Amino acid sequence: MRPQAIEKWHALAEARDASGLGDLLADDVVFESPVVHTPQAGKAITTKYLASALVVLNNDHFRYVGEWFGPTSGVLEFETAIEGIAINGVDIIHWNAENRITRFKVMVRPLKAINLLHRMMAAQLSAPAG
Repeated sequence: MRPQAIEKWHALAEARDASGLGDLLADDVVFESPVVHTPQAGKAITTKYLASALVVLNNDHFRYVGEWFGPTSGVLEFETAIEGIAINGVDIIHWNAENRITRFKVMVRPLKAINLLHRMMAAQLSAPAG
C-alpha cells in the first residue's frame, strides 16, 4: 500500500497538474535538483521546480518503474525519453505526519540526460508564468 503523500504525488504526476502542489508540500519543504548545487528551501521555489519538471520530464514516455518505502520516505524510480535520449532517475521523497512532502530530491542518469534536463529546465524556469 502506498503512503498517502505518494498517492497524492502520483495523482498530480499522472494528471500533469501542478495545482495540487500547494496542499501537498510542507511550508518548509526542501528541493534538491540534479543540476543545482544547493538545496532549494521553501514551498514557492519547490513548487516552481516541480511544476517545471512536470512539463519537461512528464511526457508520453514518462513512467514510474519501481518504488520502495520506509516509514516517512520513499524512492520512486522513473524512466522517460526526451529528444531520443533515454532518461532514468529517482525521486527521493520524505513526508511528515500530516502527509505533506518535506524533502524532494531528484537524481538522474546518464550525463547526457542531465545536460539536456539542465538546458530544458532552465528554459522552463525562466519562462513567464502563464
